[in-house]
Amino acid sequence: MVICVIDGQGGKIGSVIIARLKERLREGVEVIALGTNSLATQNMMKARANKGASGENAIVTTVRKADIIIGTINILMANSVLGEFTPKMAQAVSESEAMKYILPVTQSHVFVVGAASLSIPQMVEALVDHVEKGIERCAK
Repeated sequence: MVICVIDGQGGKIGSVIIARLKERLREGVEVIALGTNSLATQNMMKARANKGASGENAIVTTVRKADIIIGTINILMANSVLGEFTPKMAQAVSESEAMKYILPVTQSHVFVVGAASLSIPQMVEALVDHVEKGIERCAK
């Protein structure tokens, strides 16, 4: 099972997600940190990702192999994250057959109707719960 966690800028949300995944998931689940830049990747690696890579080509290439992709809603939008998330990256994520777990957090002019008003730690906890259940379903 390969999980790609994608984040940009400082990688703070991705780091929190990876830390929680590593605490909760069984051995044998590979968590790959994909940063739009090296700082984001470096910080996610500190959260104990198994592997990490940075930049457009790394993201475009790696999401093809993913079973699960995790990130904020920005990873579905071209030119988001103040331009760090390129159209090629958004297309690769969108076209990937991996299951996508998305947090409704964005700096863009997007409002997700129906999204619960949760703090980021609460959203991450709910996300990890859903990922864990999804992995359990796949294992059966």
